[in-house]
Amino acid sequence: MGDDLCVAQVQEWADGLAELHALIGRRFARSEPREHALAYVQGLLSGEERKNSWTLSERAGDATPDGMQRLLSTTDWDPDLVRADLQTYVVSQLGDPGGVLIIDETGFLKKGTRSAGVSRQYSGTAGRIENCQIGVFLTYATPAGRTFLDRELYLPKAWTDDPGRCAAAGIGPDVEFATKPEQAMVMLQRAVDNGVPARWVTADEVYGQHSKLRVKIEQLGLSYVLAVPVNQHVIAAGPREGREYRADELIAALPAQAWRRRSAGKGAKGDRLYDWARTPIHGINFPDSSYWLLARRSITDPTDLAYYLCHAPARTGLTELVTVAGTRWAIEETFQTSKGQTGLDHYQVRQYTGWYRHITLSMLAHAFLTVTRSKKGAHNQETTLSSP
Repeated sequence: MGDDLCVAQVQEWADGLAELHALIGRRFARSEPREHALAYVQGLLSGEERKNSWTLSERAGDATPDGMQRLLSTTDWDPDLVRADLQTYVVSQLGDPGGVLIIDETGFLKKGTRSAGVSRQYSGTAGRIENCQIGVFLTYATPAGRTFLDRELYLPKAWTDDPGRCAAAGIGPDVEFATKPEQAMVMLQRAVDNGVPARWVTADEVYGQHSKLRVKIEQLGLSYVLAVPVNQHVIAAGPREGREYRADELIAALPAQAWRRRSAGKGAKGDRLYDWARTPIHGINFPDSSYWLLARRSITDPTDLAYYLCHAPARTGLTELVTVAGTRWAIEETFQTSKGQTGLDHYQVRQYTGWYRHITLSMLAHAFLTVTRSKKGAHNQETTLSSP
């Protein structure tokens, strides 16, 4: 029985990879890169400790890494078209009209100064300023699973203001400086244009405090729960109509009975319980929508608070806002599993296009992993998957 199950699993994984290969195969004009792309994804799903061109080539039976290196560098294929295929695949397997789009970034530690976008900059991954690249990502969370939808490499002004340096890293003259929230807006627009069903957007303070991003989300017809800093200014509605407050001041003025204990989702030790309160504020006043300032307070340390700006249909309950706020943490798990299991940070490319190619194929591998696990049910979510 066990052997039969193992054979069935291997066949299921093989069939799933064949389906994925058929989806993206049209993006490669020649058979060699088409087959190398499949082998690359299979390698990313394998148990190899380091997943780079050398190890993946060896696993695929190639005598040299030349084929895999060409796949990431000179072969003629567009990673943006594969990204569009990735979104189609994710929607077909995990799509849900109540889906949550999550924006966040992660750092990739690097040595030297030649890798596209590398700079001494703050990395949340390291928790300090490091020499690194920063990738901004859009992920998707539904009851069926969570995985990536899109990615952009952040280029500091020190790069975009230096055409020679950009040219050396393969960054074209048409690539202009964009802030991380601006990159997020582009990715959200692409997801909507590609038919990704979703209701919510959530992100941390870097993105939540950006007013143009909030406006963009509303224009796309989406609701949001976005973290903001303690000094975020808001205009009160209701009993304190029209007065301007800092976020912490307005929440401090709420009565004790405004607070409710709610779970922000399951954690490693059970429900992540906090005390939550919200109060109405003014926003852009889209028809049939309401705006709130939401606060989260630690049960064990009442001085530990976090704040969120919320926009949603008028009858949205507190519990739903709390659930969305908690869903933001899902992206940290996605980064962790992708770096640990699908080689998101294992690349050794320096060129701009090479970064997008490796990252896109790693995202595709993660989506396959997520879809395969979703078909097995929640009890198998932690199972390690190795491709056949």
